[in-house]
Amino acid sequence: MDRISTAHGVAGLLADAAARCPDRTAITETGTGTTLTWQELDEAAHAQARRLVEAGLAPGDRVALRLPTSADFALALFAVLRAGGIAVPLSPQAPVPELHPLLAHSGTRFVLQREAEADLPEGITALPPRADGEGDPVDAGRRGEDIAVISYTSGTTGPPRGVQLSHRALLANLDQLAQVDGLLEADDRLLISIPLFHVYGLGPGLLLATAQGASLVLSERFEPRRTLEDCLEHGVTAIAGVPTMYNEFAALGPDELRRGLGTVRRMTSGAAPLHPKVLTAIREATGLDVYEGYGLTESAPVVTSTLVTGYPKPGSVGRPLPGVELRLVASDGTSDEVGLDPDEVDDVFEAGGETGLVSIRGANLFSGYWPDGAHGPDEEGWFRTGDVGYLDSDGDLHLVDRANDLIIVNGFNVFPHEVEEVISQLPEVAEVAVVGVVDERSGEAVKAVVVPADGAALSHQQVADQCVAHLAGYKVPHTVEFAETLPHSATGKLRRLKLR
Repeated sequence: MDRISTAHGVAGLLADAAARCPDRTAITETGTGTTLTWQELDEAAHAQARRLVEAGLAPGDRVALRLPTSADFALALFAVLRAGGIAVPLSPQAPVPELHPLLAHSGTRFVLQREAEADLPEGITALPPRADGEGDPVDAGRRGEDIAVISYTSGTTGPPRGVQLSHRALLANLDQLAQVDGLLEADDRLLISIPLFHVYGLGPGLLLATAQGASLVLSERFEPRRTLEDCLEHGVTAIAGVPTMYNEFAALGPDELRRGLGTVRRMTSGAAPLHPKVLTAIREATGLDVYEGYGLTESAPVVTSTLVTGYPKPGSVGRPLPGVELRLVASDGTSDEVGLDPDEVDDVFEAGGETGLVSIRGANLFSGYWPDGAHGPDEEGWFRTGDVGYLDSDGDLHLVDRANDLIIVNGFNVFPHEVEEVISQLPEVAEVAVVGVVDERSGEAVKAVVVPADGAALSHQQVADQCVAHLAGYKVPHTVEFAETLPHSATGKLRRLKLR
């Protein structure tokens, strides 16, 4: 893949694609059959940018995008940036109690959505995502350190925060991804059914494909069998997915999976851990690997990938992208020597000194949180992510848990992920989440919420026996509950806060 120029703003990606390959299909919508070439998308984005300027948009004004994964979202994003605005991508399904505080916090002036004025506070103007008309191209010239996107975190560990992503940060991450061999090529057809309002769908999905001039196959909803048919019908060659997608793929028969993924050459996964048995099931059915990565909104978003390692490694999220520095530090940020080369995973959990907080540095880092830029990278450019991990002897990163998810029982650290791994080994378990709950005797106690597999009979005693056989006593769940589903974010990330 060619290196990405960071000299211009993000909106320049679309102009470049339209100049290089005007007649190539840019977007195909699986649900509607709508297609747009790069030239058509470019012209539509200019028309919408002109409408925004005529409506009174000033440089730096915030414009919320309440749109599904669609051509409408793509052209609206580029239109806002061309008009000089700051895009605020939000879920089109967000209920009013969630939506209104975000609109107020971001100071949004305009909302691009398919419905008219529905659900909007007074003083905010709603516009449709597309505009007609012809005229001169629009380019407000914002670039570099100017903020392009305010992306609200999923709030898995607390209230959502507005992450300020500059043109520099977004383009830098695209350039870092461009240096990873085989990730995405100009002749690829990339399937995206994850939300474009999430930074994972936005960056490594929409923006990377635009930078490369690859074709996007967009699907508003993921349904495993329907999605496989879409892959076959549209000749999909690459998939940017999340674990819940691959879990549902793996549950299908191998023949069905092999047929549906017959044109695919590359699959990537992010936003949450992918279980090793899912990797194995897909590889055995298709001969294809799923490459995992790690990132966060504050890094625009990708930090590591097993594509950098060169091969999938179960339990690992790979090595840093070119241009990204990573080190593990103590909770006070003083040491960069922790977390190196543990011999065994069990030793990491037991020893207590092998793990560290993941700290990163690179041109892809955010500009602090909206509105004042607080809590961004430190004076030396490092940002502590709040994720706990260790590096194996190959230098590959393994994530243990979020620091905020740590459970402390009688002074002993319990990482939820370790307990979840043990419980998930039971074939009767479809999904499990472990959280800490207040306990008068021990300070905190371990609670497991288990979703049984379809048709499986599973008892509290089976779960307890499994944990007793594989874990220290203080790590064994004090409480086991059964549920039909677990709460997840839009990209499948577990929302532990709701379980607490």
